[in-house]
Amino acid sequence: MTDIIHNLTLGFGVALKPLYLLYCLLGCLLGTLVGVLPGIGALATIAMLLPVTFNLPPEAALIMLAGIYYGAQYGGSTTSILVNIPGEVASVVTCIEGYQMARQGRAGPALGIAALGSFFAGSVATFIIVLFGPPLTEVALRFGQAEYFSLMLLGLVGAVVLAHGSLLKAFAMVFLGLLFGLVGTDIYTGITRYNFGMRELFDGIGFVPPAIGLFGFAEIIANMELKETVNVFTTKVQKLMPTREDFQASWKAILRGTAVGSFLGILPGGGALLSSFVAYTVEKKLAVDPSRFGKGAIEGVAGPEAANNAGAQTSFIPMLTLGIPGNAVMALMVGAMMIQGITPGPRVMIERPELFWGLIASMWVGNLMLVVLNLPMIGIWTRLLTIPYRFLFPAILLFCCIGTYSVNNSTFDVLMAVGFGLLGYLFRKLDCEPAPLILGFILGPMMEENLRRTMLLSRGDPTVFLTRPISLGILLVAVFLLLLTVLPVIRRTRGVVFKE
Repeated sequence: MTDIIHNLTLGFGVALKPLYLLYCLLGCLLGTLVGVLPGIGALATIAMLLPVTFNLPPEAALIMLAGIYYGAQYGGSTTSILVNIPGEVASVVTCIEGYQMARQGRAGPALGIAALGSFFAGSVATFIIVLFGPPLTEVALRFGQAEYFSLMLLGLVGAVVLAHGSLLKAFAMVFLGLLFGLVGTDIYTGITRYNFGMRELFDGIGFVPPAIGLFGFAEIIANMELKETVNVFTTKVQKLMPTREDFQASWKAILRGTAVGSFLGILPGGGALLSSFVAYTVEKKLAVDPSRFGKGAIEGVAGPEAANNAGAQTSFIPMLTLGIPGNAVMALMVGAMMIQGITPGPRVMIERPELFWGLIASMWVGNLMLVVLNLPMIGIWTRLLTIPYRFLFPAILLFCCIGTYSVNNSTFDVLMAVGFGLLGYLFRKLDCEPAPLILGFILGPMMEENLRRTMLLSRGDPTVFLTRPISLGILLVAVFLLLLTVLPVIRRTRGVVFKE
């Protein structure tokens, strides 16, 4: 208990500094904004802002990017309830009950319970990080190269299993990401590979061009095709505070959603999306009168909104303690740490405790800011929904190009980002999710390094991965996940959850 108090004191000492409070507020504002505006999303925004973080202090950069991620979960509920369009993918389920409540004149209580449930879940999930972060870090410090390779393999398997659409396409995306990660110079022999004689690729493909291309440019191109206009159901939202009956109907759903999201967020490939779907299913199964669902049941808003915020925040646990990104957003966070010259992993808590605990403390501060931002400023957010996308995309495109160029002052990086953008657009047309590709790209070089070190230390004996207990256990979990997806029941359920 003394250690927890000491760690939190250190964290709040960092998070409450005026500069970091400003970046936390900026992240929460941007997160809410991109959550409210359909067609942008936290993933594309974080990808676009990666170059900006190059000149920021590491604490400020990560606090701002984290604020964008969990802030977007708050903002996404606004469009889901008022417009029946999810601003964030994780808010798809909120549309079902939230929009029906708005049609019944109860948009205020729906938005209120979504914000309060999100605040509670986010606060609890952050406390879970405080409890489980140090023990997991101590375990990770005992990991060798074999264990890290197996853990990264599990992360990629999780990304495949929980990716949208076809498993085969998800495997192909991971494999393509691994191939892109191999471009550059061999770390052991010094021989250049897969660079087609281009000097710009001698050091490999930088992290920023693929991220901005796949999640920035591709998003812009795809959204330009949309011709539908947004019709705001109501511009005046009143009585935001839920009634006593609303609280009685939803407090258990908030607790269950928090538990579901906190657990699923930790799993490789998990996060906000899966958590919200599972929480909605749980509420419908446990309801005394399931026929109410689909007609404006408030627990159908409270549970998923709590779950997606809890899932978003506990997904930081494997990234912060093990250095393994569990989803595409965490892969971008790992990229942000690498841009700052910080190697993600268990040593961050020991070598940079102010960064580790400052980021965690900022999540509590950010959650409080988001409640203040979301409830009183509903009127402003609803007016933003009427902005045509044709006015937004030129500014976003220009910002992407400037950001990409500024990292290395290289026009080649901009051209490469454009190439990845076209590739990302092609993936969308082929119904291939690019998130597993970026995970493969980030983890590929680290996997190669740990694999080759393991083989050198074992004198070329591959059974070392099976003779080390922790490595064997992780590999068995990965195999179990793969076998699980083959079962017909699981495949059908997976298809329903990730149905576009």
